[in-house]
Amino acid sequence: MTWAPERRTPLQVLRALDSGPRGLLESEADARLARDGENVLPTRRTPSWPLRLVRSLRDPFTAVLASLAVVSALVAAWGTAAVIAVLVAVSCVLRAAGEYRADRSAAGLRELVATTATVVRRADPDADPAPREIPVDQVVVGDVVRLGPGDLVPADLRLLRATGLTMHQAALTGESAPVRKHPADEPSPGGSGFDRPELCFHGSSVASGSGTGVVVATGADTRFAAAHGEPAYGGAADSGAALGKRTFGARTFGTRAYGKRTFGTRAYGKRAYGKVRGGDRRTTAFDRSVYGISWILIRFMLLTPPLVLMANAALRGRGLETLPFAVAVAVGLTPEMLPVIVTTALARGAATLARTHEVIVKRLPALHDLGAVDVVCVDKTGTLTQDRPVLDCALDASGAEDPDVLRWAAANSMWTIQLAEVPAADALDEALLDAAEQRLPDGLDALEHDPVAALPFDPVRRLSTAVIRTPDRLGSHTLIVKGAVEEVLERCALGAGERSRITALAAARADDGLRVLAVALGERPARTRAYTTADERGLTFVGLVGLRDATAETAAAALTALARSGVEVKVLTGDHPGTAARACRELGLPPGEVVTADRTEGLTDADLAELAARTTVFARCTPEQKARIVRVLRERGHVTGFLGDGVNDLPALRASDVGICPRDAVDVARETADVVLAAKDLTSLDHAIAAGRRSGGTIAGYLRITLSSNFGNVIAMLTAGLLLPFLPMLPAQVLVQNLCFDAAQLAFAYDRQDPAALRRPLRLRPREVLRFVTGFGLLNAAADLATFAVLAWAVRAGSDAEGQASFHTGWFTENLLTQALVMLLLRTGRGRRGPVPLAASALAAAGLLLPLTPVGAALGMASLPVVYYPLVGVVLALYAGGLGWCGRGHR
Repeated sequence: MTWAPERRTPLQVLRALDSGPRGLLESEADARLARDGENVLPTRRTPSWPLRLVRSLRDPFTAVLASLAVVSALVAAWGTAAVIAVLVAVSCVLRAAGEYRADRSAAGLRELVATTATVVRRADPDADPAPREIPVDQVVVGDVVRLGPGDLVPADLRLLRATGLTMHQAALTGESAPVRKHPADEPSPGGSGFDRPELCFHGSSVASGSGTGVVVATGADTRFAAAHGEPAYGGAADSGAALGKRTFGARTFGTRAYGKRTFGTRAYGKRAYGKVRGGDRRTTAFDRSVYGISWILIRFMLLTPPLVLMANAALRGRGLETLPFAVAVAVGLTPEMLPVIVTTALARGAATLARTHEVIVKRLPALHDLGAVDVVCVDKTGTLTQDRPVLDCALDASGAEDPDVLRWAAANSMWTIQLAEVPAADALDEALLDAAEQRLPDGLDALEHDPVAALPFDPVRRLSTAVIRTPDRLGSHTLIVKGAVEEVLERCALGAGERSRITALAAARADDGLRVLAVALGERPARTRAYTTADERGLTFVGLVGLRDATAETAAAALTALARSGVEVKVLTGDHPGTAARACRELGLPPGEVVTADRTEGLTDADLAELAARTTVFARCTPEQKARIVRVLRERGHVTGFLGDGVNDLPALRASDVGICPRDAVDVARETADVVLAAKDLTSLDHAIAAGRRSGGTIAGYLRITLSSNFGNVIAMLTAGLLLPFLPMLPAQVLVQNLCFDAAQLAFAYDRQDPAALRRPLRLRPREVLRFVTGFGLLNAAADLATFAVLAWAVRAGSDAEGQASFHTGWFTENLLTQALVMLLLRTGRGRRGPVPLAASALAAAGLLLPLTPVGAALGMASLPVVYYPLVGVVLALYAGGLGWCGRGHR
């Protein structure tokens, strides 16, 4: 149903939709769902295999290879063009298959954390309306929806009631400030419609307050769908493998419907990383590593053919006849399997995490970023603590433990809840009743009295009072008063010295991280007249009760595991400094000097970064201050994760490299986060970081090994091409060698990492990788040049065709043998068995046997003299020794 906002009152809207404030009947909702379809945004169909193959050409490495194939065909180098075409085809097929598997896996993972909506419905016409949670895709036009803080708006709504309701509409308008919403009998005029206060739109979220509205549009008919248009296909594999696209993530990734759930209401590339409308976004660790290295290589590849042509033309007088060789050299630099390795490694890691540790990775590159995280910032409430107070102490006026203080405080809680008919018990009252049941000899039976009246807590006087008949004293009533210490003491008959001493006792407990309440009693003659706040005078002080936040059961183990993994934990909380410090001490995290956020206001970003580097706990933080601390840590060079669960954590979740939340976080936090800990066990965060390091280690190992081998071969090719009177290897032979190496490299995606490599954050810095590649590449080039000397002596290579064919064959064999050694000796995996040793053995066998086959003859290869093999064996032994010696210095 398409709904156009007309100038109607809420009652007229309800009538037009054949609904009412009591909600729809279940049968009517089912009928509308069958008629209008599910509440999901329009999506393109799953791409077909041909379309996936075509899209694989968008990868920059594949595009460069295809361009080189076209160039080869234009100069009639058909053999070179054919082999490059095979490389492109293999890369596209493997990538399309990996993306298909990754998309299916990611869609299944998103189902596990799909959001729900609270609707009011009736089972039959005479039944009372009842709120119930339903999947978002089951919401229909006419449903009455209730909204609370942190909820995502499941469809377009017209407000019926609201209390202090404000909405985040950044996904729709780009405005970061919350917008106030309220019902209106007469719709207000609005230009775009988004600024109309009586309308709440799909794609927005509740910042504060609560409200009730009727659904006026769902799915494709919502303003969100109209504003953003049909979202481009953005599968999980795309986000992990579009390495060369500066816009990957810029499309509306989170607005498409995965399966039957509308998962996400934001655009990944339009998150508040920077200027929302300007298209800027924060650069993640994934961007800075794999992405940065990729573009360096692409630029170098594009420069190589012109340099080879110019050098040969100047020194050897060769013209375009060396173009196929120059193209082959450029292809030799290309890590064609990089998109395949990245997609496969990340998708396998995400699937394993979901299966074994109930961790949902919503954005595949976030798994790589997790492996690089060295600072995790956490909000205390809901992550380190349970947001549930527990009793710590019950003290008399002298500071000694006294169970009678607990008994009177719990009696106040029991009768205030029952007589005042409070809609929901306060968490402090529940904690006192739980403690009384566990600590008092008779449990809750010790609180049984004849109740008379109750004055519930209010935020102005900060007290609650229960009135009971005095036990064993007819004609008397007892007032039990509980509340803020200063308010209770003001109503007690105490001397100035006694008042100061009790105040100091309470302050010391508060500084120790406790929430302190005072308890007092008053005796009054029995009466039938109602009690008022004026009766809360002349009280007798009884004692103090101190409550603390209950720590999360697994938080201590999680913090220990993170420290063991080399991850520093910082606590950013809005709580009292003493409360935050106490929780940290209970969990084994030394708080050090607690810094309150007001100290950061006048600091520059550089000064704040210095302070944040040496501070463990920041207290009294606003959401914006949390986000600023996370941002300056990132700018200082740290890879940051933020773990939070509330609306106030959204800016920090967006500012971090990896946003993390537990499964019971508010809807909008769960949608914003990159990683969802589906289990309450926070130790799963350590498992997620380990999985990220495994995936990142696979990618890093592939890059280091592949690039160092390729770089060494290219140096040798260029040197030999300039020194020798003939080409050191035919272009087709170079490309076939590259194809064999690419096939063997697929084993890296399935290699098991050495546990030692998982003990510290994995940082794949482009400069470090290039230094590694340069060093080992030169070592590889030295082995190749030594092989040239062996070949020059053993086969007497000269200008005759037979000698040149033997030279080509000898170097082809040595190249594949050295690449097999590199795979074995520089791998970061463990064990002698596994896919990489098997692939390396197959690669070595291909180098030795391929020249003896008809394929080798077709490629222009010849048999080698027997003396070549022991000589090249000596070269390989020296090369292996050099790899082992240099490799130890880089581990």
